[in-house]
Amino acid sequence: QVQLVESGGGLVQAGGSLRLSCAASRSISSINAMGWYRQAPGKQRELVASISSGSNTNYADSVKGRFTISRDSAKNTVYLQMNSLKPEDTAVYYCNANLVVLYDVQTYWGRGTQVTVSS
Repeated sequence: QVQLVESGGGLVQAGGSLRLSCAASRSISSINAMGWYRQAPGKQRELVASISSGSNTNYADSVKGRFTISRDSAKNTVYLQMNSLKPEDTAVYYCNANLVVLYDVQTYWGRGTQVTVSS
């Protein structure tokens, strides 16, 4: 199993920056992929960015060039650096981990951290 704890959310003005952290309870080198999702009120949860165990990254079109996902294996932590924030980035941000065990994919979620961008 994997426990995920997010931190770093808060209130920021448009154009500002925040860095989210996701601390995992086990070595992230053993986790196949980790990512950040977000869910705004009345909307479905959507993928923001993901990073594989080989450090391949993927981003939603809406955040490309503004957000950067990274990982620190020594700290078992994944980060999401968010720059040039916009009001439409306001959402609860969730950390996600996918662990492949034999032929089964186990998915884990953190509890989320609120990001609010004021105009």
